[in-house]
Amino acid sequence: MALLTAENVCFSYDKKGDVIKNVTLEVNEGEYIAVIGHNGSGKSTLAKLFNALLKPDEGTVTVDGFSSSDKKNLYEIRKRVGVVFQNPDNQLIASIVEDDVAFGPENLGVKREEIKERIDFALKAVGMEKYLKSTPSRLSGGQKQRIAIAGVLALKPKILVLDESTAMLDPQGRKEVLEVVKNLNKEQNVTVITITHYMEEVVDADRVYVIDGGKIEATGTPAEIFKDRALLERTGLELPLAAKIADKLISRGVPLKDGILTREQLAEALCAL
Repeated sequence: MALLTAENVCFSYDKKGDVIKNVTLEVNEGEYIAVIGHNGSGKSTLAKLFNALLKPDEGTVTVDGFSSSDKKNLYEIRKRVGVVFQNPDNQLIASIVEDDVAFGPENLGVKREEIKERIDFALKAVGMEKYLKSTPSRLSGGQKQRIAIAGVLALKPKILVLDESTAMLDPQGRKEVLEVVKNLNKEQNVTVITITHYMEEVVDADRVYVIDGGKIEATGTPAEIFKDRALLERTGLELPLAAKIADKLISRGVPLKDGILTREQLAEALCAL
């Protein structure tokens, strides 16, 4: 049974035109899912539908057996689906890192002893334990976003949704956050849904959903999606940088194999030559 499902979901902000149109998808426990699309395609609206910040006009979103259409389920859904948004400054509310991470569990009524355990777990998971007493406003963008992720992890969600969470970070900050997320997925079995327009962040996903105009245009592995150049052109998406370079080299006669997506794959192929 899928951990999260959306069945024929439609949603509109003004009831005049659907932003999300008949979306059907599923996410299984432990998966790393990527949702990609150009600006305005409906990606962020999906994120809000996943944790019941928005309710479908039609269709159903179900999380671990709880339908978001029933108001009685909102608490259970939001315990299970944690969302990290684009700007970390909008998510940090306390003057001390420790208090910020504790905020969520305190609002759930978690006992004080367990809150301490959750803070330690969450900060260790994102590699920020030594910043326990630090002031969030004095941290770098990547560090702030890791604290934001820790605040969500302290709730012990089953699903971590990243809604353009690296969009405002520099390359180093983006790398830090991605490493944390990949480790959480592999080592803690946290189900991850990353919503992004950075194609380099997609290549390690188990499956990819391409959304365009509020509709799911395609789904498949990263290799399958990036192989379909007509799909990428139609939906306004690009290849990852390593794949672009590989394509250019192949066009100049360099005998590289098809399907190169990452810098590591490109480096290995070139070294072999």
